[in-house]
Amino acid sequence: MGKIRFIWVLVLSGWLYSCSSNDDTLDQARQETGFLTKGVYPLVNTGDLDLLVNEIGNSQYVLMGEASHGTSEFYTWRADLTRRLIQEKGFSLIAVEGDWPAAYSLTQYIQGQGSATAQQAVQSFQRWPTWMWANREVANFSEWLRQHNQALPQNQKVGFYGMDVYSLWESLDEIRAYMEQADPAIAQLVRNAQSCLAPYNRDEQQYAQATAGGTSCAAQLQTLLEAVQAHRARQPANNEAAFHAEQNALVAVNAERYYYQMIRSSAGSWNVRDRHMQETVNRLVAHRGNGAKIIVWAHNTHVGDARYTDMATAGMVNIGQLLREQHAQKGVYLVGFGSYQGQVIAANAWGEAEATRVMNVPAAMTNSWEDMLHRYSPENKLLLMRELQDIPEAMQSRGHRAIGVTYNPAAERGNYVPTILPRRYDAFLFIDQTTALSPL
Repeated sequence: MGKIRFIWVLVLSGWLYSCSSNDDTLDQARQETGFLTKGVYPLVNTGDLDLLVNEIGNSQYVLMGEASHGTSEFYTWRADLTRRLIQEKGFSLIAVEGDWPAAYSLTQYIQGQGSATAQQAVQSFQRWPTWMWANREVANFSEWLRQHNQALPQNQKVGFYGMDVYSLWESLDEIRAYMEQADPAIAQLVRNAQSCLAPYNRDEQQYAQATAGGTSCAAQLQTLLEAVQAHRARQPANNEAAFHAEQNALVAVNAERYYYQMIRSSAGSWNVRDRHMQETVNRLVAHRGNGAKIIVWAHNTHVGDARYTDMATAGMVNIGQLLREQHAQKGVYLVGFGSYQGQVIAANAWGEAEATRVMNVPAAMTNSWEDMLHRYSPENKLLLMRELQDIPEAMQSRGHRAIGVTYNPAAERGNYVPTILPRRYDAFLFIDQTTALSPL
């Protein structure tokens, strides 16, 4: 991510929210949320996930969202559900909204290489905001994964992989380190690409601005990718180091495309990013083979099908939509998350670590999905969307809160995405009161 901001397209024209009323009676709340007559279940402990695990069934792709990047409960419930899918459904791949090189380093720890602790291993994530992955919640889950993997052969160990597109310079470093020994001619191609990028001092913004004047390193990166692909084709199919190098080369090409689009089109850069996520998921499944099952962790704006939000009118797609369209026959199950109020880790300004702090998340705005679910009952709950799809009131578009890595609680109105919830997700975990993530 670096200095690049998340793009939340929130087209709210004609979308009016009334101020919350402190004197709503219980009867009024029941009347306004009375359409929730089915599909709503308690969510108290991991046993309550039985319904969801059964719903997921034989799906090959399960995507789990989050309404913010800094909420502890979103991470812990995703980890709990992921554990069960690994143990009960045979999932062996996890792809997350993070950089490939950093996540690959964590995967090495998870798969039993090295003697670092889990807390040390997650600190391979050095790009701001580091708290997204360098936190106690992920460290605890990583330790469980390492223990789970101990008794498994290498080709069955669970891996934790990054599917994001930002690591242009870091990915080139990884390819060069490998190719210096494996193929010096390709190492020279890496140096050629690095020389082209050198004037921008590893600053994505500088490179993006330079492309406006006609500068481009796309040709050098494409040549490198083709050479790395040819190298991998000469290796055994299960050669992990060659696959790692090829994925880094793909990241470099798509990162350049992303930064090129960044100053030209918000929708264009967003789509480059989510299509790269889709391609990475497909590559991981193909590399593992034998119908490997994969779990994806990302923000709701990536996971929840974009066709049922205002993202569609802006020309944007996301990985949830793309995987549904491509792999419907193999089973694609989308799980969203939301909360009514609580705390979150976020920053006042992009890229400023010193501005990162625990912030209070106010009560959800009136008539938003989060508000309706709280007024139905101020408790955690699981929604199974197939049971709501024949209820007209449930199929209305309502605001659904999305908090990024920067946040201003005083400007809540801009954080709500108009959403048809039962179409956007297959299930929804609602955590009424949340706490902040625990950064390391």
